[in-house]
Amino acid sequence: MNKQSVLIFKLPELFKILNELKDHLDFNIYNFTEKQELLNSNKNKYYNYLVLTDAKNKIEDEKFQLILNKMPDSVYSIIEKINVSLLKQKYSEQSDIIIGKYSIDINSRSIKNTNETLKLTQREIQIILFLKQSKSPQNIENLQKKVWGHNSNLETHTVETHIYRLRKKISEKFKDNNFINSTKKGYII
Repeated sequence: MNKQSVLIFKLPELFKILNELKDHLDFNIYNFTEKQELLNSNKNKYYNYLVLTDAKNKIEDEKFQLILNKMPDSVYSIIEKINVSLLKQKYSEQSDIIIGKYSIDINSRSIKNTNETLKLTQREIQIILFLKQSKSPQNIENLQKKVWGHNSNLETHTVETHIYRLRKKISEKFKDNNFINSTKKGYII
């Protein structure tokens, strides 16, 4: 699993301290000393990044930023603030995953469009997210391995039944018979 990333901006001493502790942190750390370097960096290569800086070096328009106002602060307090910020960010990102005309909220296990909301099971969410990430149709064996975590021990009817029930729920609630399509090669969104 990818760790989230903390991009430390103009706090070299803090970076040194956290770098000594990096094997015990739940996130990766990267040091930036120049604003242009940080802005030009491809933030997409960092998994769920958070910019960490102080009030003097705050970056306007940076959405994912933790400003340390009270310095000096204990390292443990700073790590706790980082972890809380990363958790909030992850929670927020899981609350609004757009798939076509729908929005999925993993936290509340629901899918909605502009007018309606439908509760889903954890497995249904997993199926939808796996199919969304897939660029090509996924056969039953791939769904078994990737969503259920099983090899061929699982009954193929289990996958088919879940897909059938999910399609039926979406069709009844949203009148959409094309959300999950079945092809000769498998299922696709």
